[in-house]
Amino acid sequence: MADGTNIEWTDATWNPITGCRVKSPGCKFCYAMKLAGTRLKHHPSREGLTVDTKNGPVWNGEARFNEAWLTQPLKWAKPRMIFVCAHADLFYEAVLDEWIDRVFAVMASSPRHIFQVLTKRPERMRDYLTRVEEEPFRETVKRFAKAMPAAPWADFDAMTFPSPNIWLGTSVEDQERADERREPMRELAEAGWLTWVSYEPALGQVDWHGWEFLRWMVSGGESGEHARPSSPSCHRQARDFCAASAIPYLFKQWGAFRPATEAELVGGNRHAKLVDERKECGYYCDDDVGHVDHGGEWMVRVGKKKAGRALDGVIHDGFPQVAA
Repeated sequence: MADGTNIEWTDATWNPITGCRVKSPGCKFCYAMKLAGTRLKHHPSREGLTVDTKNGPVWNGEARFNEAWLTQPLKWAKPRMIFVCAHADLFYEAVLDEWIDRVFAVMASSPRHIFQVLTKRPERMRDYLTRVEEEPFRETVKRFAKAMPAAPWADFDAMTFPSPNIWLGTSVEDQERADERREPMRELAEAGWLTWVSYEPALGQVDWHGWEFLRWMVSGGESGEHARPSSPSCHRQARDFCAASAIPYLFKQWGAFRPATEAELVGGNRHAKLVDERKECGYYCDDDVGHVDHGGEWMVRVGKKKAGRALDGVIHDGFPQVAA
């Protein structure tokens, strides 16, 4: 958990739960999985959560409840946007309902903060939150909330569901995952929750038709040693859909690769890759193919910092407009 983060769309991370299992292609080079198996492998919150493989550490499926970190947001007086379970998935199958209840107790009793939830399992998130209209659910959450150290701003009896300070998001990396995850998110939006999508890493083009219910979209490329380049057309398509649908849009990063300049192509940059826009984003030719124009766009590996966050020369920093 960190009060302060380099993630462009949030102010802090909060990890009351750690551990997960690989779900889909976007998980392949998960930064949280790598940290859990390397630099943090002996930390009590991460120890024993990964197994070593020839491709590096991989989640072993265990989930851990870090009770000592549960009430951290209650100690933060200054309002923050908080990324919930940055090193886990709150709705991963091994996460107990009771743990989720306690996390929701903290979020619902901290209305000064905005909690950004992100899952690759929106069907469980939907099923869990169908209970919010039931009195037993509300009483359970209030009971957990009242058992915690009281924050001066907490008003347990005024808890409302859907909670306007809890933003429910899902990760999408390609068309298949978009199709799988759209319906649960649409149902949550219709129930009154603020819903959003993280299109990162963008590994395939997505037809966003049917996602007009969203209140926010973030897109970005992949960073790290094994990063896969992301076609600019993926992000342009997301940007244009958001503009047409009046959805705030944030372009998080290019990641390890950015569009190559003409000078880099003329100079024969050996790190350039051709991303074919007619196929999945992330599909690229080998270096020895040469500079052949077959409908794609050349990307060059320069690292996340140098690649920057400008999409066609513009920084996109859209956020949902919500009442204070």
